[in-house]
Amino acid sequence: QVQLVESGGDLVQAGGSLRLSCAVSGRTFSTYTVGWFRQAPGKERKLVASIHWSGGSPYYADSVKGRFTISRDNAKSTLYLQMNSLKPEDTALYYCAADSSRSGLYDSWGQGTQVTVSS
Repeated sequence: QVQLVESGGDLVQAGGSLRLSCAVSGRTFSTYTVGWFRQAPGKERKLVASIHWSGGSPYYADSVKGRFTISRDNAKSTLYLQMNSLKPEDTALYYCAADSSRSGLYDSWGQGTQVTVSS
């Protein structure tokens, strides 16, 4: 069973930066498509960014393009999300997730890390 543990969430002022990390268990991390989701209070969970297991250009939601960067270190089985120029509307619980079976569906989730951006 794949386990994911996020870290790096914090309270930050608008315009600031944070780097989220997600440690992923399992010997075959390099074969997983992985992504970051976020859920604000009263709203549905949405995909923020993802990287396909085979490489290629990452996906970014329009709301974060140019400000967020997703990356992965397969040697460390870790997923990252660098968040710059943060806005109050980026405030949410951020989750990392993995499609460990190449099904096209995210089947493993972390518990989330809170990001709060003050104005």
